[in-house]
Amino acid sequence: MATLRPVTSTDATSALERVRAELARAGHADGIVELATDVPTAAAAAEQLGCQVGAIANSLVFEADGAPLLVVASGGHRVDVRKAARHAGVRKVRRATPEFVYEATGQRVGGVAPVGHPAPLRTLVDTALADHAEVWAGAGVAYAMFRTTFAELVTLTGGEAVEVGA
Repeated sequence: MATLRPVTSTDATSALERVRAELARAGHADGIVELATDVPTAAAAAEQLGCQVGAIANSLVFEADGAPLLVVASGGHRVDVRKAARHAGVRKVRRATPEFVYEATGQRVGGVAPVGHPAPLRTLVDTALADHAEVWAGAGVAYAMFRTTFAELVTLTGGEAVEVGA
């Protein structure tokens, strides 16, 4: 199971604490697990957590006609940006720069959580995550995750459940 790792960065501490606070406000039990190493990919997270890669809820920020769009996607596939654009009702969706991601979320690429952002983000939640009884989402830093369900993830994010996989 996961080995605890102390938080060493003020930036990381505040991102992790914002996620923890948001989960507490929503009534979610504090199930944040801090891992011994960073898990910047779904495969690395699944290996550390002992789950299927498809049960990893990747929080990916895109730029949708200049505005941030959060897509919480199953780690089992890639996001089809054309599908995401159709669902969001925008002309173009493209991967955001690390600076754009940080500005929108207050979190660094590789550890973005679906919650704990400075302001709510328009969110699409991948219906493929519903195939798993439990899913794991990032907790604001590259070495922390929290356990949830697909339904709870939709509620926590205020997101729209849609098919986004390529």
